[in-house]
Amino acid sequence: MFRPTFASVLTALASAALLAACGGGSASLGGTLSGLPSGSTITLQNNAANNITVSANGSFWFSGTLDSGASYAVTVLTQPVGASCSVTNASGTIDSYGSDVSSVTVTCTATASITGTVTGLASGTAVTLANSGVTLAIASNGAFAFPGILTAGTAYSVTVSTQPSGQTCTVSNGAGTVVTGTATAIVVSCT
Repeated sequence: MFRPTFASVLTALASAALLAACGGGSASLGGTLSGLPSGSTITLQNNAANNITVSANGSFWFSGTLDSGASYAVTVLTQPVGASCSVTNASGTIDSYGSDVSSVTVTCTATASITGTVTGLASGTAVTLANSGVTLAIASNGAFAFPGILTAGTAYSVTVSTQPSGQTCTVSNGAGTVVTGTATAIVVSCT
């Protein structure tokens, strides 16, 4: 039968102390984004701060690190145009080793079939678009979406119904048929 010696007990205690000192690191926080419509962005935040804007599906990481034992809570600050996004595995605590967390999952679902972007619109003006009797006033550059999901195969034809004061806007890729899961990529250019 083995009987520990004083020296072997000291060695074991020293080894345990060294292993404990290895913990307490800092971790990166991130995850995966899916379903974001083309041309859109989403703004996420951790613990009501540390905002990041993500513009493409795939992996994302918050800036900075979190110490071991720190809690995290990821939320959507700004939803993308034409979609609604939710977060799973959104909260937790960094383990004692400071292991990175990459399990946050952000999933977006389309809320609009007809989407696009406006460029060149002068500040303080607005352009009104029309599609099948539905109008949409837009007062800033960036992404836009006509509300609602249309059945695949539905025809659309987006036009400018009211030009902005002092400008002329034209529509590119404004007509076609809805394809489920495919962005319409309409571009409204104002000069």
